[in-house]
Amino acid sequence: MVSWDSAKNILCIRLDTIGDVIMTVPALRMLKRAMPDRRLTLMTSAAGARVTPLIPDVDDVIVYDAPWLKATEPRSNSTPEFTMIEKLRQFQFDAAVIFTVYSQNPLPAAFLAYLADIPLRLAHCHENPYQLLTHWIKDPEPEQMIRHEVRRQLDLVASIGCVAETETEQGDRPFLQISETAQHRVRTLLIQVGIKLSQPWIVIHPGATAPSRRYPPENFAIVACALVQAGIQIVFTGTQPEAELVQAIQDNMQVPSHSLVDRLSLAELTALLSLSPLLISNNTGPVHIASAIGTPVVDLYALTNLQHTPWNVSHRVLFHDVPCRLCYKSICPETHHHCLRLVEPNTVVKAALDLLNETCSISPQMSGLAIPANTETQQNSIAELHSSISPSFRLPIPIP
Repeated sequence: MVSWDSAKNILCIRLDTIGDVIMTVPALRMLKRAMPDRRLTLMTSAAGARVTPLIPDVDDVIVYDAPWLKATEPRSNSTPEFTMIEKLRQFQFDAAVIFTVYSQNPLPAAFLAYLADIPLRLAHCHENPYQLLTHWIKDPEPEQMIRHEVRRQLDLVASIGCVAETETEQGDRPFLQISETAQHRVRTLLIQVGIKLSQPWIVIHPGATAPSRRYPPENFAIVACALVQAGIQIVFTGTQPEAELVQAIQDNMQVPSHSLVDRLSLAELTALLSLSPLLISNNTGPVHIASAIGTPVVDLYALTNLQHTPWNVSHRVLFHDVPCRLCYKSICPETHHHCLRLVEPNTVVKAALDLLNETCSISPQMSGLAIPANTETQQNSIAELHSSISPSFRLPIPIP
């Protein structure tokens, strides 16, 4: 009978998007290090699959857009599910590890693995799954404990003996391969759009899939304008649907900026962020890419879910505390969007300049920049939120 110690052919199920897949990479690494000749197949969404060529621990990929996830287009019948069950059977997996965020139910994926006759099945679960999972960890409620998403998945694989040998190894950031070819093309593109590589420059990514996670574009324009006036060149990134958003921000800036919107593959975006001294972004995929490759981040963090802050990289997490935090909503249920809208642009500018000075020794001219007068009040609010969260997970407190 197969055991976790002897399981060599493992299906890793992570059906979300790019950022979620990236935050699972350390757990995948632990699965691989426990048995180097182990074969890991990642089943993920079409969106998540885009990042898999950059993950060295993944040997094979199965693309599956699950009907129980919000982003999946409506189906007319269940044929894709029966087709997938048969496909999984053909792989003859020894085990399946199901990675989910706290708010997701693992049981639909567990049922898929059960029907595919995969003998070992592991996941976090809120309730007893009985025969659907052979091994499971009960998920604590957010009021009891909140863990970072990376830690949560490391804990999951640790339950079957896949643990780091040292604390340093356990804290390793997710790792993505960076293509030298992509870096060369990105350098060429930067020069083409007018960036002087010998002078300070940073990346701003103002988009996000969920409206609740978007910092107001008019505030982004103020931030970008102030940084340009401080001597820092701005490069905007985004996908084609975000082109109008970026153009509106640039139009409102009234100072020069540069755009690589809809001009980069995912490998090239990763290469760009590996070259950039800093990323300013909403909490979305590029934040997790930057964290994975060690690029400092100013993360404009809507309080929809506290588990997805930058992991093991220099950063500032900026937000305004609200009673409705932990809403897990894509659209602000209160309509006011205060957790991001009330973050002052000057606070973002100061966080960016502080990080640049700490990590890159870049000292732009700061004459004329207004530093927020209410920093102490905001810091107290952040500290109160920080103290209300379980010691197993602490939001990093920006230093004023």
